[in-house]
Amino acid sequence: MTRLVDPHPVTGQLFESPVPPGTGWPGDPATAATPVARTAAQTDALACTSRDVAELDARITVCRACPRLVEWRETVATQGRRASFADQPYWGRPGPGFGDAEAEVLVVGLAPAANGTNRTGRMFTGDRSGDWLYAALHRAGYANQPTSLASGDGLELRGLRIIAAVRCAPPANKPTTAEKVACAHWLDRDLELAAPRLRSVLALGSIAWDATLGSARRLGWDVPRPKPRFGHEAEAVLTTTDGRGVRLVGSYHVSQQNTFTGKLTQTMLDAAIARLGQD
Repeated sequence: MTRLVDPHPVTGQLFESPVPPGTGWPGDPATAATPVARTAAQTDALACTSRDVAELDARITVCRACPRLVEWRETVATQGRRASFADQPYWGRPGPGFGDAEAEVLVVGLAPAANGTNRTGRMFTGDRSGDWLYAALHRAGYANQPTSLASGDGLELRGLRIIAAVRCAPPANKPTTAEKVACAHWLDRDLELAAPRLRSVLALGSIAWDATLGSARRLGWDVPRPKPRFGHEAEAVLTTTDGRGVRLVGSYHVSQQNTFTGKLTQTMLDAAIARLGQD
Protein backbone atom coordinates (compact mmCIF):
# COMPACT_ATOMS: atom_id res chain seq x y z
CA MET A 1 0.00 0.00 0.00
CA THR A 2 1.27 3.47 -0.89
CA ARG A 3 1.39 5.57 2.27
CA LEU A 4 0.71 9.21 1.53
CA VAL A 5 2.11 11.98 3.73
CA ASP A 6 0.05 15.15 4.24
CA PRO A 7 -0.29 17.98 6.79
CA HIS A 8 -2.97 17.81 9.50
CA PRO A 9 -5.58 20.53 8.79
CA VAL A 10 -5.27 22.03 12.31
CA THR A 11 -1.72 21.41 13.48
CA GLY A 12 0.08 21.24 10.15
CA GLN A 13 2.07 18.22 11.33
CA LEU A 14 2.80 15.67 8.62
CA PHE A 15 1.14 12.27 8.93
CA GLU A 16 1.03 9.09 6.94
CA SER A 17 -2.35 7.66 5.93
CA PRO A 18 -3.52 5.52 7.65
CA VAL A 19 -2.10 7.25 10.73
CA PRO A 20 0.30 5.04 12.72
CA PRO A 21 -0.61 4.97 16.43
CA GLY A 22 1.45 7.11 18.78
CA THR A 23 2.70 9.56 16.15
CA GLY A 24 1.07 12.70 17.55
CA TRP A 25 -2.37 12.85 15.93
CA PRO A 26 -4.60 15.07 18.13
CA GLY A 27 -6.67 12.87 20.43
CA ASP A 28 -4.99 9.60 19.45
CA PRO A 29 -5.25 7.40 22.59
CA ALA A 30 -2.99 4.60 21.29
CA THR A 31 0.76 4.06 21.19
CA ALA A 32 2.94 1.71 19.19
CA ALA A 33 2.73 -0.69 22.15
CA THR A 34 -1.08 -0.85 22.32
CA PRO A 35 -2.18 -4.51 21.90
CA VAL A 36 -3.95 -5.29 18.63
CA ALA A 37 -7.04 -7.51 18.31
CA ARG A 38 -6.92 -9.61 15.13
CA THR A 39 -9.92 -11.90 15.80
CA ALA A 40 -13.34 -11.56 17.41
CA ALA A 41 -12.10 -13.61 20.37
CA GLN A 42 -9.26 -11.14 20.85
CA THR A 43 -11.64 -8.16 20.80
CA ASP A 44 -13.51 -9.86 23.64
CA ALA A 45 -10.35 -10.46 25.65
CA LEU A 46 -8.95 -6.97 25.13
CA ALA A 47 -12.27 -5.26 25.80
CA CYS A 48 -12.89 -7.18 29.03
CA THR A 49 -9.45 -6.35 30.40
CA SER A 50 -9.57 -2.63 29.55
CA ARG A 51 -9.29 -0.90 32.92
CA ASP A 52 -10.81 2.41 31.88
CA VAL A 53 -12.18 4.37 28.96
CA ALA A 54 -8.74 5.59 27.86
CA GLU A 55 -7.36 2.07 27.60
CA LEU A 56 -10.51 0.84 25.87
CA ASP A 57 -10.37 3.61 23.28
CA ALA A 58 -6.68 2.94 22.62
CA ARG A 59 -7.32 -0.74 21.95
CA ILE A 60 -10.32 0.03 19.74
CA THR A 61 -8.28 2.32 17.48
CA VAL A 62 -5.79 -0.39 16.49
CA CYS A 63 -8.28 -3.26 16.06
CA ARG A 64 -7.84 -5.39 12.93
CA ALA A 65 -10.37 -8.14 13.68
CA CYS A 66 -12.51 -7.70 10.54
CA PRO A 67 -10.47 -8.08 7.30
CA ARG A 68 -13.14 -6.57 5.03
CA LEU A 69 -13.42 -3.44 7.18
CA VAL A 70 -9.65 -3.08 7.53
CA GLU A 71 -9.22 -3.26 3.75
CA TRP A 72 -12.03 -0.79 3.10
CA ARG A 73 -11.03 1.85 5.64
CA GLU A 74 -7.39 1.79 4.51
CA THR A 75 -8.27 1.81 0.82
CA VAL A 76 -10.44 4.89 1.33
CA ALA A 77 -7.61 6.52 3.29
CA THR A 78 -5.18 6.14 0.41
CA GLN A 79 -7.15 5.73 -2.83
CA GLY A 80 -10.78 6.63 -2.19
CA ARG A 81 -10.49 10.12 -0.77
CA ARG A 82 -13.11 12.71 -1.53
CA ALA A 83 -11.62 15.39 -3.82
CA SER A 84 -12.19 18.18 -1.29
CA PHE A 85 -10.04 16.32 1.25
CA ALA A 86 -7.34 15.05 -1.12
CA ASP A 87 -4.64 17.15 0.56
CA GLN A 88 -5.40 15.92 4.09
CA PRO A 89 -4.12 12.85 5.93
CA TYR A 90 -6.73 10.18 6.66
CA TRP A 91 -6.95 8.52 10.07
CA GLY A 92 -7.86 5.20 8.41
CA ARG A 93 -8.36 3.37 11.74
CA PRO A 94 -11.35 2.46 13.95
CA GLY A 95 -13.02 5.44 15.62
CA PRO A 96 -12.55 5.77 19.38
CA GLY A 97 -15.25 7.10 21.66
CA PHE A 98 -15.27 10.85 22.12
CA GLY A 99 -16.31 13.00 25.03
CA ASP A 100 -16.40 13.02 28.81
CA ALA A 101 -14.78 9.91 30.33
CA GLU A 102 -17.08 10.33 33.36
CA ALA A 103 -20.22 10.88 31.27
CA GLU A 104 -23.70 10.18 32.60
CA VAL A 105 -25.08 10.18 29.04
CA LEU A 106 -23.99 8.06 26.07
CA VAL A 107 -24.82 8.61 22.40
CA VAL A 108 -24.60 5.44 20.31
CA GLY A 109 -24.24 5.80 16.53
CA LEU A 110 -24.06 3.21 13.77
CA ALA A 111 -20.53 3.39 12.37
CA PRO A 112 -17.92 5.91 11.19
CA ALA A 113 -18.32 7.56 7.79
CA ALA A 114 -15.66 6.82 5.16
CA ASN A 115 -14.77 10.51 4.69
CA GLY A 116 -15.85 11.62 8.18
CA THR A 117 -14.51 9.76 11.20
CA ASN A 118 -12.33 7.61 8.94
CA ARG A 119 -10.61 10.85 7.88
CA THR A 120 -10.63 12.86 11.11
CA GLY A 121 -10.29 10.17 13.78
CA ARG A 122 -13.20 11.58 15.80
CA MET A 123 -16.81 10.45 15.95
CA PHE A 124 -19.25 12.46 13.79
CA THR A 125 -16.52 14.89 12.78
CA GLY A 126 -16.07 16.40 9.35
CA ASP A 127 -19.39 15.39 7.76
CA ARG A 128 -23.00 16.59 7.53
CA SER A 129 -24.19 14.18 10.22
CA GLY A 130 -21.75 15.74 12.64
CA ASP A 131 -22.90 19.23 11.70
CA TRP A 132 -26.38 18.31 12.88
CA LEU A 133 -25.42 16.35 15.95
CA TYR A 134 -22.89 18.76 17.45
CA ALA A 135 -25.06 21.81 16.79
CA ALA A 136 -27.85 20.08 18.71
CA LEU A 137 -25.52 19.04 21.54
CA HIS A 138 -24.30 22.63 21.77
CA ARG A 139 -27.88 23.90 21.99
CA ALA A 140 -28.50 21.41 24.79
CA GLY A 141 -25.40 22.45 26.72
CA TYR A 142 -23.35 19.28 26.19
CA ALA A 143 -20.82 20.77 23.73
CA ASN A 144 -18.68 23.89 24.09
CA GLN A 145 -19.03 24.76 20.39
CA PRO A 146 -21.54 23.93 17.64
CA THR A 147 -19.08 22.67 15.02
CA SER A 148 -16.77 19.68 14.71
CA LEU A 149 -14.42 20.05 11.77
CA ALA A 150 -11.23 18.19 12.71
CA SER A 151 -9.46 16.63 15.65
CA GLY A 152 -7.67 19.30 17.64
CA ASP A 153 -10.24 22.01 16.86
CA GLY A 154 -11.03 22.68 20.53
CA LEU A 155 -14.32 20.80 20.74
CA GLU A 156 -15.15 19.43 24.19
CA LEU A 157 -18.16 17.54 25.52
CA ARG A 158 -19.45 17.82 29.08
CA GLY A 159 -21.33 14.94 30.71
CA LEU A 160 -21.71 13.07 27.44
CA ARG A 161 -19.68 10.55 25.44
CA ILE A 162 -20.23 9.40 21.84
CA ILE A 163 -19.57 5.80 20.79
CA ALA A 164 -20.78 3.51 18.00
CA ALA A 165 -22.12 0.01 17.43
CA VAL A 166 -19.39 -0.57 14.81
CA ARG A 167 -16.07 1.26 15.03
CA CYS A 168 -14.80 1.02 11.41
CA ALA A 169 -16.26 2.63 8.32
CA PRO A 170 -18.13 -0.15 6.45
CA PRO A 171 -18.63 -0.33 2.66
CA ALA A 172 -22.00 1.19 1.70
CA ASN A 173 -22.52 1.94 5.42
CA LYS A 174 -23.59 -1.69 5.90
CA PRO A 175 -21.59 -3.81 8.34
CA THR A 176 -22.18 -7.56 8.17
CA THR A 177 -23.68 -9.54 11.03
CA ALA A 178 -20.29 -11.06 11.82
CA GLU A 179 -18.68 -7.60 11.92
CA LYS A 180 -21.35 -6.29 14.29
CA VAL A 181 -20.82 -9.31 16.54
CA ALA A 182 -17.04 -8.83 16.62
CA CYS A 183 -17.41 -5.15 17.48
CA ALA A 184 -20.09 -5.73 20.12
CA HIS A 185 -17.42 -6.56 22.72
CA TRP A 186 -16.17 -2.96 22.60
CA LEU A 187 -19.71 -1.64 23.08
CA ASP A 188 -20.31 -4.02 25.99
CA ARG A 189 -17.26 -2.71 27.81
CA ASP A 190 -18.19 0.91 27.11
CA LEU A 191 -21.58 0.36 28.75
CA GLU A 192 -20.05 -1.61 31.60
CA LEU A 193 -17.51 1.11 32.40
CA ALA A 194 -20.23 3.78 32.26
CA ALA A 195 -22.80 1.80 34.28
CA PRO A 196 -22.04 3.13 37.80
CA ARG A 197 -23.01 6.68 36.76
CA LEU A 198 -24.97 6.14 33.54
CA ARG A 199 -28.32 7.89 33.43
CA SER A 200 -29.40 7.73 29.79
CA VAL A 201 -28.47 6.55 26.29
CA LEU A 202 -29.45 8.10 22.96
CA ALA A 203 -29.56 5.50 20.16
CA LEU A 204 -29.22 7.06 16.71
CA GLY A 205 -31.14 4.69 14.45
CA SER A 206 -32.52 1.19 14.79
CA ILE A 207 -29.15 -0.57 14.52
CA ALA A 208 -27.77 1.43 17.45
CA TRP A 209 -31.03 0.78 19.37
CA ASP A 210 -30.77 -2.99 18.83
CA ALA A 211 -27.05 -3.00 19.60
CA THR A 212 -27.64 -1.22 22.91
CA LEU A 213 -30.41 -3.62 23.92
CA GLY A 214 -28.22 -6.60 23.00
CA SER A 215 -25.30 -5.24 24.98
CA ALA A 216 -27.50 -4.60 28.02
CA ARG A 217 -28.73 -8.20 27.94
CA ARG A 218 -25.20 -9.60 27.68
CA LEU A 219 -24.19 -7.52 30.70
CA GLY A 220 -27.04 -9.05 32.71
CA TRP A 221 -29.17 -5.92 32.79
CA ASP A 222 -32.93 -6.25 32.93
CA VAL A 223 -34.41 -5.40 29.51
CA PRO A 224 -38.19 -5.11 29.02
CA ARG A 225 -39.99 -7.90 27.17
CA PRO A 226 -41.26 -7.97 24.54
CA LYS A 227 -38.29 -6.21 22.99
CA PRO A 228 -38.84 -2.42 22.96
CA ARG A 229 -39.52 -1.17 19.45
CA PHE A 230 -37.38 1.55 17.93
CA GLY A 231 -38.92 4.86 16.93
CA HIS A 232 -38.13 8.53 17.18
CA GLU A 233 -38.43 9.49 20.87
CA ALA A 234 -39.22 5.87 21.75
CA GLU A 235 -38.16 5.09 25.32
CA ALA A 236 -37.29 2.05 27.39
CA VAL A 237 -35.85 1.68 30.87
CA LEU A 238 -32.89 -0.69 31.25
CA THR A 239 -32.08 -1.80 34.79
CA THR A 240 -28.43 -2.37 35.62
CA THR A 241 -27.20 -5.23 37.79
CA ASP A 242 -27.14 -2.92 40.82
CA GLY A 243 -30.75 -1.90 40.26
CA ARG A 244 -30.24 1.49 38.64
CA GLY A 245 -32.57 2.54 35.84
CA VAL A 246 -31.05 3.80 32.57
CA ARG A 247 -33.30 5.58 30.10
CA LEU A 248 -32.82 4.47 26.48
CA VAL A 249 -34.11 7.07 24.01
CA GLY A 250 -34.40 6.50 20.26
CA SER A 251 -33.80 9.07 17.55
CA TYR A 252 -33.77 8.84 13.80
CA HIS A 253 -30.16 8.88 12.66
CA VAL A 254 -28.63 12.22 11.67
CA SER A 255 -27.89 10.89 8.19
CA GLN A 256 -28.29 13.14 5.15
CA GLN A 257 -31.03 10.84 3.92
CA ASN A 258 -33.08 11.68 7.01
CA THR A 259 -32.17 15.35 7.41
CA PHE A 260 -32.46 16.29 3.73
CA THR A 261 -35.89 14.67 3.40
CA GLY A 262 -37.25 16.14 6.62
CA LYS A 263 -37.72 12.76 8.30
CA LEU A 264 -35.55 14.25 11.05
CA THR A 265 -35.76 17.97 11.81
CA GLN A 266 -33.72 20.06 14.23
CA THR A 267 -36.79 20.37 16.46
CA MET A 268 -37.21 16.60 16.53
CA LEU A 269 -33.54 16.03 17.36
CA ASP A 270 -33.62 18.65 20.10
CA ALA A 271 -36.69 16.99 21.63
CA ALA A 272 -34.99 13.58 21.73
CA ILE A 273 -31.85 15.03 23.30
CA ALA A 274 -33.92 16.89 25.88
CA ARG A 275 -35.26 13.55 27.15
CA LEU A 276 -31.74 12.48 28.13
CA GLY A 277 -31.65 14.90 31.03
CA GLN A 278 -35.14 14.27 32.38
CA ASP A 279 -35.57 12.63 35.79
